[in-house]
Amino acid sequence: MKTVLTVLLAAATISSAHARPLPGGFVYLRDIDPSIIQDIRYATSNNFVGRPLAGYGAGECVVKREVGLRLKAVQEELAGQNLSLKMFDCYRPARASLDMVKWSQNGHETAAERRYNPKIPKTELFRLGYIASRSQHSTGAALDLTLVDLKADNSAKYDPSKPYADCTAPVAARVPEGSVDMGTGYDCTDTKAHTAVTSITPEQRAWRKRLVAAMARQGFVNYSKEWWHFSLPGAGGAAYDFPIQPRRN
Repeated sequence: MKTVLTVLLAAATISSAHARPLPGGFVYLRDIDPSIIQDIRYATSNNFVGRPLAGYGAGECVVKREVGLRLKAVQEELAGQNLSLKMFDCYRPARASLDMVKWSQNGHETAAERRYNPKIPKTELFRLGYIASRSQHSTGAALDLTLVDLKADNSAKYDPSKPYADCTAPVAARVPEGSVDMGTGYDCTDTKAHTAVTSITPEQRAWRKRLVAAMARQGFVNYSKEWWHFSLPGAGGAAYDFPIQPRRN
């Protein structure tokens, strides 16, 4: 693995002149590999809170440099299969995690919010571990992502005016994500989102296994209750709270 990283470090050309300075060894993933698709959902209204979260001033994936280089290696492997990674969340400012906790305790719940947690009241999300006041994302070593089939029609876009079904519904009925069908939508707080669950189709299980295997070959570990969540052991450290700002062009 060290040999792979050494080769990547030598081969990767990071254009720091175009990026805002970031603390603690963080980089914009776009400067490591611009081919990796980004859909940073917490910088938009297309998420379980229904608005951009605190600290998300731009829809940019920010990661520790080592994490970015390993993602680049995953992407290079997938490219030969007409697949791509798609990032939903990367570094998360600590203030965003606190924003999630406050949201879970605000005393009301909309139909749009229920799409993400169809069986669990939002007041229970913190107690059950779906929301945490301190997230590994804030260390730059955790990621939320999926796979995109580059040969498929990925043109469907989220329309906030549409009454989509909840995140456990068939893919045609739930919020479009422009990615392969993993059996649930992103950020789905349901047992159906557990990575190894058997109550999904063989094809959906195959996609999950394919993603986990590709990430594991670069040292990433999946969180068993969320098929989309991966972390790189040893790459984290202290939690940060700097806001995500637009990358300079």
